Amino acid sequence: MPFAQLIIGPPGSGKSTYCDGMHQFMGAIGRQSSVVNLDPANDQTNYPCALDIRELITLEDIMKHDELGPNGGVLYALEELERNWEWFESKLRELGGLCSVRLSWSGRAVYTPFVTEKYLLLYPGDGISSLLVALHLTDSYCLTLPSLYISTLLLSLRSMLQLDLPHINVLTKIDKLSSYEPLLFNLDYYTEVQNLSYLLPALVKELPRLSSKFEGLNKAIIELVEEFSLVSFETLVVEDKRSMMTLLQVIDRAGGYAFGSAEGANDTVWQVAMRDGFRGMTVADVQERWIDRKDEFDQLEKQQEEEARKAMDSSPPPPTDGVELQRPRMEQDSGIKVVRRKD
Repeated sequence: MPFAQLIIGPPGSGKSTYCDGMHQFMGAIGRQSSVVNLDPANDQTNYPCALDIRELITLEDIMKHDELGPNGGVLYALEELERNWEWFESKLRELGGLCSVRLSWSGRAVYTPFVTEKYLLLYPGDGISSLLVALHLTDSYCLTLPSLYISTLLLSLRSMLQLDLPHINVLTKIDKLSSYEPLLFNLDYYTEVQNLSYLLPALVKELPRLSSKFEGLNKAIIELVEEFSLVSFETLVVEDKRSMMTLLQVIDRAGGYAFGSAEGANDTVWQVAMRDGFRGMTVADVQERWIDRKDEFDQLEKQQEEEARKAMDSSPPPPTDGVELQRPRMEQDSGIKVVRRKD
């Protein structure tokens, strides 16, 4: 049975980059995957789309013929997708037999104007059941301002309650944090959503003119998020393979893929890595690697890459299997001679 990730998030959060990176990463570890574009406005991608909603309808046509704006056009496109669900379902079957998506989307759960781009990342596996995991991406820049962080918490909480799916919130572009203003707290404060009342003085400092007017509202919002106690965050740097492996571990557990049999999954590299006890990056590791000592680690990785490149250039060519290739002699009738070894 196939598994799937539903990639959502506000514009600029890194959804396209994630789909491209995860598609390549899965190919590198021997896992087949397909990307389904559910954004009727996305006409350019760096990765192959196995299925594109634009084959059915485009945002340009909607805005032109129905005189709708971008957000209204996206909602109309999703309604059109629902009306043509048999077409979409048949296309999904061709990719791997995913037929239970509609159960997860019933009740117009994905009609969220704040999420204008949606993707499906499908991959086969022999697990307990076919599951859809929602991956909500957010730019880590939101950690730099208390007001942005509180807004992100509300957005993430709303998505979790509205989609009603196994849900993972992800802070993307963590490698950019060192170039911003220093965070008020360590990274684990934000990822684990700890005591939010510590942000109230920072909110007053950020918006001094509005602090007295919205003090009660700020407290009510913080209490609401803490009362649900649902939101937490994973971190991601798409270009870093260890970060990708850590996140994929979390996704596999949330979707049930990690609990399936490896037989027939075409997952040799990944299974070997997990069997050897791969240790993912903790929040403390991320803090040290990408915030506290980013320059040192960048320099160290650069040196390691140079050493690996030199070692590869100086290493002898790999031996052939029972075949010895001789260099051509500098004669008029010279050529490549192949001498086979006798057993």
